[in-house]
Amino acid sequence: MEDTVGTGGNGDLNANLGWRRTGDPKLDKAVQQWLDWDRNKWTRAQVESLVAAGRLEDLRSRLCSRMSFGTAGLRAPMGAGFNRINDLTVIQSSQGLHAYLCRCFADLGSRGVVIGYDTRGQEESGCSSQRLAKLTAAVMLSRDVPVYLFSSFVPTPYVVYWCSGAQIASPHDKEVLRCIEEQLEPWSASCWDEELVDRSSLRTDPLTQINSCYMDDLTSLCFHRDLNSSCTLKFVHSSFHGVGHDFVRQAFRVFGFVPPVPVPEQKDPDPNFSSVRCPNPEEGESVLELSLLLAERENARIILATDPDADRLAVAERSDGHGWKVFSGNELAALLGWWMFFNWKESHPDPADTNSVYMLATTVSSKILQAFARIEGFHFEETLPGFKWIGNRIHELSKTGNRVIFAFEESIGFLCGSIVPEKDGVSAAVVVAEMVAYLQTRKLSLNQQLQNIYRTYGYHVSKTSYVTCNDPPTIQRIFSRIRNFAGDGSYPKACGDIGIVHVRDVTTGYDSSRPDLRSVLPASSSQMITFTLQNGVVATLRTSGTEPKIKYYTEFCAAPGERSAEDLCHHRSGRGLCDITALSVLQRRVPAGGGAPEGDGRSAGRVPRTRQEPPDPPLRLAPPPASCGDITSGSCFLSSDWPTGDQLSPCRKLEVY
Repeated sequence: MEDTVGTGGNGDLNANLGWRRTGDPKLDKAVQQWLDWDRNKWTRAQVESLVAAGRLEDLRSRLCSRMSFGTAGLRAPMGAGFNRINDLTVIQSSQGLHAYLCRCFADLGSRGVVIGYDTRGQEESGCSSQRLAKLTAAVMLSRDVPVYLFSSFVPTPYVVYWCSGAQIASPHDKEVLRCIEEQLEPWSASCWDEELVDRSSLRTDPLTQINSCYMDDLTSLCFHRDLNSSCTLKFVHSSFHGVGHDFVRQAFRVFGFVPPVPVPEQKDPDPNFSSVRCPNPEEGESVLELSLLLAERENARIILATDPDADRLAVAERSDGHGWKVFSGNELAALLGWWMFFNWKESHPDPADTNSVYMLATTVSSKILQAFARIEGFHFEETLPGFKWIGNRIHELSKTGNRVIFAFEESIGFLCGSIVPEKDGVSAAVVVAEMVAYLQTRKLSLNQQLQNIYRTYGYHVSKTSYVTCNDPPTIQRIFSRIRNFAGDGSYPKACGDIGIVHVRDVTTGYDSSRPDLRSVLPASSSQMITFTLQNGVVATLRTSGTEPKIKYYTEFCAAPGERSAEDLCHHRSGRGLCDITALSVLQRRVPAGGGAPEGDGRSAGRVPRTRQEPPDPPLRLAPPPASCGDITSGSCFLSSDWPTGDQLSPCRKLEVY
């Protein structure tokens, strides 16, 4: 540490506090900017403490890089620093957003902006979603932009939705980011005034009106209200310490149901998520323990769990003598897709009406809706991963008189109808409840109906997982190897003994199944390659846009009535086949007779069982495409570029089936 420096005169109580230079000019400039600009006493103190302690690496990490603004908005931990979410970075982002909106909308001063918030927060940073929403509003109000700020929490993160109601898509995000970088210094003291929203005549609270409109619109998804009113089934609901409790209860009343039994420890907002190790219902049974205990006590057959911001939904069902089944996102989509079309067809018996009906799914999700469309005659389309693509496609289709009746992504994100162009756990929860009530009158469970769907439209078995690689150049080499498998710019022709019939590389815009060899999906900035094999397996490899992961999505798709597929799908080895295919693509050593990959010093390739899966009973199968070749034989995809040692970490998340 070197010279002592005084901070700028921005009116802060600590403005006269000196700090010692670090000797790193870039870091010194960043520290000076933070202390000049930040008016939050908690985050300012965090930086001052790091400076005083000489923790230069922590300071560099927090101050010498900025969190990015993408199509999913801001994604970072809360805390002090330019690469975290806090008062200053949200003010900066809101200033940049305002600058971009002014370029796009000449009438911004009459249009206004809508701002919502959830219940997240961090006490040690003096940071909460509500406070950040008020600061965002203050930025807009300081430039005379009308603000529609909800007076209570609602299901939304820091995401920017455009005038269509869908999340922004590229290149809007890049332009907003550029504007943010041009607007880093807070404009005025007004931007820090969270009480401005209480004084300004330009602020309106839309909560009552919008909530009423939403609940009214939900009636379009209710097909059997009389049946619902007489339903004696009990439902358990967990909101995972988030915002979903009140909204799900209201939705149940709209449909004529008695509200679900709430998990008392998890019904109220808690930014610390104190009763769960991971507030993500997609993790399955391991995070549903309180829900399961309550359901047993209440003799409830169905558990509905919305994630903290209530845009995703997990469902579990109790079956007599077989414990609980937690449905995967793909399985639940099969049920919801069937249900939405079943009810649509009841009111539209003319087959010609299907000409304007669509279902949508992301390209890494199950192809089960595609199987529906082939038989029923409606349209099915895929989008790139991320619900922003679905939302924007819904908007485009609506302009030509088409109607999307269901859309989903495999990570338990569902949209029934198109009330909002975004995944919606609240409406999905009550639609599932109505489907359960209807099926009970037919003496069917959800799982039994799922098997009926598979018998009609073909069995689909999915497996989703990932490996972690903290070395970006290695990830690049892996995908380069796949694209130049024979050294001449060609893709692999086979996965072991199984031929590859189609390759789609969305990153480069290539699709071998198309006459013009061009992918109909827009080019992706992330790596994403899909292989379709002769045996009905579809495997997609993609990188995460926010985490150092290579994700894989595999699915075995069988034709309707294929009995061998039914036998395979009723057995855990069906998912083993999907795993083996994906791990073959990822250059793992797999025993010739099938089964789990052999240990070769890289434990990351092993796929652990979920806790509810019993050991597989004996079953004789013809060898699946597991004989993909030894890792040293040159017959696999990745060769020596596969990450080793500390570059690769074991997969931590599996979908629960």
